[in-house]
Amino acid sequence: MRILNITAQKPDSTGSGIYLSELVRELEKEGHTQAVIAGVYPEDEILLPPDVERFFVYFHTEELPFAIAGMSDEMPYESTVYRTMTEEMTEQFMTAFRKKIKEAVVKFRPDLILSHHLYLVTAIAKECAGSIPVYGFCHNTDLRQMRSHGLQRSYIREHIAALDRIYALHDEQKQEILELFPVEESRIYLSGIGYNAEIFCEASSRKASPGEAREVKEGTQIIFAGKITQSKGAASLIRSMDYLAKKMREDPALRDKAGSIRLFLAGGSGNREEYAGIRKIAERSPIPVDFLGRLPQKELADRYRESDVFVLPSFGEGLPLTLIEALACGDRAVVTDLPGIRPFLTSSVPDAPVFYVKAPKAAEKGAESGRQDPKELKQFEQELADQIAAAIAVGRQPCPDLSEISWKAVCKRVLCPGKERLENG
Repeated sequence: MRILNITAQKPDSTGSGIYLSELVRELEKEGHTQAVIAGVYPEDEILLPPDVERFFVYFHTEELPFAIAGMSDEMPYESTVYRTMTEEMTEQFMTAFRKKIKEAVVKFRPDLILSHHLYLVTAIAKECAGSIPVYGFCHNTDLRQMRSHGLQRSYIREHIAALDRIYALHDEQKQEILELFPVEESRIYLSGIGYNAEIFCEASSRKASPGEAREVKEGTQIIFAGKITQSKGAASLIRSMDYLAKKMREDPALRDKAGSIRLFLAGGSGNREEYAGIRKIAERSPIPVDFLGRLPQKELADRYRESDVFVLPSFGEGLPLTLIEALACGDRAVVTDLPGIRPFLTSSVPDAPVFYVKAPKAAEKGAESGRQDPKELKQFEQELADQIAAAIAVGRQPCPDLSEISWKAVCKRVLCPGKERLENG
């Protein structure tokens, strides 16, 4: 089958980008011929299988004289916020992607189009596809964009409703799609997520490179992976170290179990001013905080293996791939109890050592931490410290069975939904 994959942003720098890239790699293994349309910069080096055709749309050019439009308001690279786009910018965006999609349809002749995010570029893909089936993937940030402003709302709703299939990450997200778009429920399927087991695995399953020396660590390492932003909970995680340090002082058993503690944050910055503010919070932390920057997948996996507890205190997620990857590397995990995550894990990985923290009420509406009620935010950070302490206290756990979570299974659910459809959690 000839499959055209589409995203409006870089295909390898965010959770949705990794999702697309991993699907492309898995579909290639299964013998499908593929092409990718993506929004990139002229100087970017995009890692895709060599046989995949590229139909890139270039930003910061005469055709598109502004930064890539990011599905999140804070991206790990220079980006334009959708709600700030003028009519002229929107028209330039739509014209550029229409042109590239039509070109790919003519030259590549796809049998199927897989487009990521139920938003503007997927609406354009459906408009330009003619009789070619178009499947749209929801990644949660698209729903947030639809709720927060009205850019091309009628156009987007009309064409998303006409998609041949829509894939939601989990059942809760499916219900949100039904609330936002006039789409028939029978055309919404559950895709779930996968992970790369060749990269993300326990040390005992990984072959060390010749001559490689593994550092023996002492104490407890806590790791966060994601954009270093308020919305991902990075500031709250650092502030929770005050409460964790207090618990350590008051609980000798916990102190003996944990030893020295260090927090590592892996990921790029979003807003520079916001990032600088988070760095200042870290300077006051009683527990040392290290900023690792964005890491290649293999280096991130090494960091997970060296860590004990993975923490993602995000205020909005679909299904965080980083959570699955950290679990695969043997970490215990602490995450915000956001819609869909617990049911998915309970169904797919029932023995996963995951500790949940109740989200502030405002998070249910997609609000960033800066818009949270200060009292609720303080309580959230205290509970976050409590759950991190609980994860430390239980000690190393057996790696959970992740056999039901794979990109191969996701591909089967996409191409053969009747055979590999997820059960609702």
